[in-house]
Amino acid sequence: MVSEAENLADIPFGPEDTPWQKTFSSLRVVGGRPYGTPPSSDPRTAYLGVPEVPHHKVQLPPSGLDAEQYTEAESLFRRHIDTQTRNFAGYQVTSALDYEQRLGHYLNRHLNNVGDPYQSNSYTLNSKVLERAVLDYFASLWHAKWPHDPEDPESYWGYVLTMGASEGNLYGLWNARDYLSGKPLRTQHREPGRDGAEQAPQGEGPNAFHPVAFFSEDTHYSLTKAVRALDIDTFHDLGSTRYPDDNPLAPGAPWPRKVPSTADGAIDIEQLGLLVRFFASRGYPVLVSLNYGSTFKGAYDDVEAVARTVRGICAEYGLDHRRVHQDRDANGNHDERSGFWLHVDGALGAGYTPYLEMARDAGMVEQAPPVFDFRLSDLHSLTMSGHKWMGTPWACGVFMTRTGLQMAPPGASEYIGAADTTFAGSRNGFSSLLMWDHLARNSYDDQARVAAECDGLAAYTHQQLLLLQQQLGQDLWVARSPQALTVRFRQPHPDIVRRYSLACETVQVDGAARTYVHLYAMRHLTRQRVDELIGELRQPGAFAPAPPTGATDGGARAARPAVPVADAMAG
Repeated sequence: MVSEAENLADIPFGPEDTPWQKTFSSLRVVGGRPYGTPPSSDPRTAYLGVPEVPHHKVQLPPSGLDAEQYTEAESLFRRHIDTQTRNFAGYQVTSALDYEQRLGHYLNRHLNNVGDPYQSNSYTLNSKVLERAVLDYFASLWHAKWPHDPEDPESYWGYVLTMGASEGNLYGLWNARDYLSGKPLRTQHREPGRDGAEQAPQGEGPNAFHPVAFFSEDTHYSLTKAVRALDIDTFHDLGSTRYPDDNPLAPGAPWPRKVPSTADGAIDIEQLGLLVRFFASRGYPVLVSLNYGSTFKGAYDDVEAVARTVRGICAEYGLDHRRVHQDRDANGNHDERSGFWLHVDGALGAGYTPYLEMARDAGMVEQAPPVFDFRLSDLHSLTMSGHKWMGTPWACGVFMTRTGLQMAPPGASEYIGAADTTFAGSRNGFSSLLMWDHLARNSYDDQARVAAECDGLAAYTHQQLLLLQQQLGQDLWVARSPQALTVRFRQPHPDIVRRYSLACETVQVDGAARTYVHLYAMRHLTRQRVDELIGELRQPGAFAPAPPTGATDGGARAARPAVPVADAMAG
């Protein structure tokens, strides 16, 4: 009788449909049985398929792929990626990359920037000399005091991220949590062998070192992950558990999970103020994370107006300046800190809008978003993604704060010969090389011109979609937030969504569910590609019929047009 395990071991596997148990070499058969476990089901049916790359062609049998099998598999994948790159329009990522010829040499070198960017260490295969140049560049671009000086609390400190801005958000909120909780800062005196954590912070009231986080409903989901991972209470968490009937936005109603946004996607400052006041009046330190180029709508929070509002409220309740530890530091100073922290997630905007501001000042565009950077004395931390505006083959980014705000690291590691002040530990040194290469080859003037062109392409796309909406006689919900590089509209047929990699999001508008997609006018996108997309959207069946008057405008309807696009075009 054949056992279930033996049946599973006979599942076809790999490019030649060989039974899994027969894909082993003799060296990998132990005691007459294959090494490892057989598949518990057929992987080809377990995963979502990519029609252009059949799963069995890229499966990895223990024997590996021979030269012919490898060439076929890699060619299939290359064709698929090249096609999707050409049509890529739905995400804020630049696909026009040209690093291969100049930097391909370094793919065979292990560049690891482990430890603090400003400290030499025993791991010499690093690109820290380039990382520091990149960080100085952004410190200047973002109006921070530079170069970094460990003795100057007003100078900047930062590092190049191994992940994108999601890591920057995580690190920024971690820094904010420790700062607001009264934990030691890096600049404070620390006795040998002690990290200073034994000295309890002192403050007024039971909530003095219990930070509460605020972020808007248009904030990237990484913030929700970050506060959960760091065990930071949000205003919703505290409000729902400690003050369930005291929602200041609607007394007696459930607390909102996030701060409401305006229709354009920016944080509603008036409602943020009401929420901040509620908790500041009860002695809680305040942590606000803002968006500068929100993920879906591309909206820019007015960082300066938020800072003014938050500082004003905190000043009323003694949270603008407070003494955290009574003991004096090595310089004879008390530890005085603000009771609030403003972090800016500038994943796209922080890398783009400084050049748009230059373009505005040069008369190339009419407007630029509000100030967001270290020109604002109340800004505490800022992050940006390198793969968005500049464009890199993988996620990376920059985190920046002021040296005097930096939390104390766990301690120097003798193994690497430097303090590990970063989040990732081992950090991808290639990312610093890529960003250095881009910035070395593109002047401020070059970047300002490209920023103006992308702003113009977003405006053109918006106009063309409005014209299409008029021609079709159907509300496509076309919208563009001020100075955003993205334009959003009704979700079209799934074939179009997939072909152009359009991101989808369902939101409630006047009580009805609307499923939108958006298009990003990044520098690889062209008017020709926009016109091709508009042409496809003009075809019969590209959009579901408009719902009857009074009917719920459900997102699912938009995904099932009466006539498939492919059939309509064929007809």
